Amino acid sequence: MRNALDRRDLARFFEAFARPLPCRARLILTGGTEALLLGGRRPTGDVDFGLVLSGKDVQWWPEVESAVAAAAREAGVAVQYSTDIDRWSSVAIPPRRRKTRSYRRIGRLSVHLLDPACWAVYKLARYLDADVEDLRAVLRRQRVSSVALARLCGVSLRASPRSSQLFLFRKQVEHFLLEHGRVVWGPGFDPTRAIATFHRAARITRR
Repeated sequence: MRNALDRRDLARFFEAFARPLPCRARLILTGGTEALLLGGRRPTGDVDFGLVLSGKDVQWWPEVESAVAAAAREAGVAVQYSTDIDRWSSVAIPPRRRKTRSYRRIGRLSVHLLDPACWAVYKLARYLDADVEDLRAVLRRQRVSSVALARLCGVSLRASPRSSQLFLFRKQVEHFLLEHGRVVWGPGFDPTRAIATFHRAARITRR
């Protein structure tokens, strides 16, 4: 497997995966792989994605999973996928807020990108140094609204199953807005106002 992927590796994987598909499949990129396509500069080592089949096609799951494995071998990439990418994170984006955009169609395979604001929520939930680097590059390049991101983080925090990780997510969102907000949104960015927007959406009240 390759240590760092590029766009050509991704293209080879998509084409190899699409070739034997027995039914329509929707692949939703996320993680460092999506950052690569949205303007991130940090190398990534594997392809992260959600994979969705329509209800009438779930009978084909064994063949689809075999196609994923064969395509990964052919393209020389490592893959991580799930039918529900929310399960990778302690923070769950409400389904009606989880948006994607079409990226490419190859035969029966439809490749989508997770909306950049939704992608950012998952990055903020993990918040490693590499995630911060991706966030700074992608949010700036994609011109993601600070207000929209703060609201989505708040709504997602409120909708997520209660756990000890939610307090950590809150602190990570606040830290990113305070420490990196002006790098992303410019010197006129007001982190206090953005954090207040986040708190209102999450229904956080000071006691």
